[in-house]
Amino acid sequence: MCMSREKSAHTFDLCKKDKAMQQLGMGQAVNQALREEMARNPDVFIAGEGVGVSIHDNPMLPTAGLLREFGPGRVKDTPVSEAAIAGLAVGAAVAGLRPVVEIMFNPFFTLASDMIVNHAAKLRYLSGGKSTFPLVVRIKSGAGFGAGCQHSHNLEAWVAHCPGLKVVMPSTPADAKGLLKSAIRDDDPVIFIEDMMLYFAPGPVPDEEYLIPMGKADIKRKGQDATIVTWSKMLGVAMKAADRLAEEGVQVEVVDLRTLVPLDKETVLSSVRKTGRLVVLHEATRTGGFAGEICAVVTEEAFSSLKAPFRRVTGPDIPVPVSPPLERFYIPDEEKLIEAVREIL
Repeated sequence: MCMSREKSAHTFDLCKKDKAMQQLGMGQAVNQALREEMARNPDVFIAGEGVGVSIHDNPMLPTAGLLREFGPGRVKDTPVSEAAIAGLAVGAAVAGLRPVVEIMFNPFFTLASDMIVNHAAKLRYLSGGKSTFPLVVRIKSGAGFGAGCQHSHNLEAWVAHCPGLKVVMPSTPADAKGLLKSAIRDDDPVIFIEDMMLYFAPGPVPDEEYLIPMGKADIKRKGQDATIVTWSKMLGVAMKAADRLAEEGVQVEVVDLRTLVPLDKETVLSSVRKTGRLVVLHEATRTGGFAGEICAVVTEEAFSSLKAPFRRVTGPDIPVPVSPPLERFYIPDEEKLIEAVREIL
């Protein structure tokens, strides 16, 4: 095995040097993780709107072929009711199963939030830690495909604000697979948010089985002049900006959180103490966004290391537009990120 639970997530980078790799989109990587965990543990099942219908047999999509392989007893198409899907997950977890349910779009989490926030997130606490409630809620997220504000609003900060929920937002196919496998094996509720624009973006994934532990950020690029903290689709923006800044002689360090809860504070703080500068990048709207939490942590624990005020590069405080030009304005790009880095250098 390339990585066990006991090994650091950073061990994953070493595996790339000597392990066979495959090129997969994030949708395919998620599909592999689901297939492997369902084969490994008969208590794992999936449910959601259309997870077994023929349109999902597109091999690039997360649930393609799973109905044929595991049957309707473990691949459950549900009514169009996010509240019912969440209730199914909570009840199944209480009964000892390991459900993996899908919420089709991030804003629809609001319809499922009663069962997830008021029940799943609190049951272990209410049991005094004596009971486990393993469930994964996969949520499709992100702007960029012209679906409008009812389908594109990013709500990870809402979820991270709820005690008892773990929040995962992978940026690469390899991270998505390793983190989803860990999430399915975890004994607490996990909200696993997948940006749909990454489903078709290929990346290297090890052929062998591996796990990536939650709560471990990954330094995707090393540098000494400024730290960029980001997650999910915005990693691509950060890496493009880093390449352009390098042409000017500016070396930025890119920290991919991968999981918001648990938060790997030490990796973030270590990077900021080295560079003395911080920019946090996310697609979600600015006010109340998770960038504020990162900046607060750095201010509380590494303020003396800062050489300049931190910056936030985020979506504006507006609903996500459906118009393609306006949607492009909404999504942060490398120009805005480069401008923010230059301001604090």
